[in-house]
Amino acid sequence: MALLNQPTQVYTQIPKFLETLRAGTAPANFNNQFLKDIGFKSSNHRAFIPLLKGLGFLTSDGTPTDRYKQFLDGSRWKQVLAEAVKEAYSDIFVIKAKPSSSDLSMVQGKFKSTYNLSDVSAERAAKTFLALAPLCDIDILHGPSKASTAASTSNATAESVEISTPKAEIESSPSHIHKQTRASPLGLHYNIQIHLPATKEVEVYNAIFKSIKEHLLD
Repeated sequence: MALLNQPTQVYTQIPKFLETLRAGTAPANFNNQFLKDIGFKSSNHRAFIPLLKGLGFLTSDGTPTDRYKQFLDGSRWKQVLAEAVKEAYSDIFVIKAKPSSSDLSMVQGKFKSTYNLSDVSAERAAKTFLALAPLCDIDILHGPSKASTAASTSNATAESVEISTPKAEIESSPSHIHKQTRASPLGLHYNIQIHLPATKEVEVYNAIFKSIKEHLLD
């Protein structure tokens, strides 16, 4: 989990700042002089640099990353920003999937309790986050994370392999049982479901089927 603590006093200028970045190109090194060159000359604007580092747009020495360069793509910048924000502030999305400006007190409280911040610092951190969120692609920002999606896909694949592999081997065995239902004397029908172990030893399945035949089918 993560909670980026890089507040700025000039959070209201974040939209303009990011728009300015998209209008230009990535510098060789993003430093205070570059900030001044693009029109952000106040000492308060310097907080934008650690914020970009926390979002994965810059390396520790100020070199623009691939994420920064992808952000310059006018057709994808919202998606790129959403991925960065969700990754950097994942703790907030655990508390509320769709945080908005009306959740200021909740977000502020999270920063305050996590970092033992003063009310002023916690508010600035919260408002920095809330200034970024509306700029993001909503579907990505409020959707499942990449890690969750990958885990779900992995689990589904694992289950598919576990089920399909024994089936192929079972059907090749002479002891494979095709009968799944049995009628009772009263005319009732029931299904018997058997969870087979994941093994390539046909003898294991033969023993299981033999036991089923002796105790259930005969």
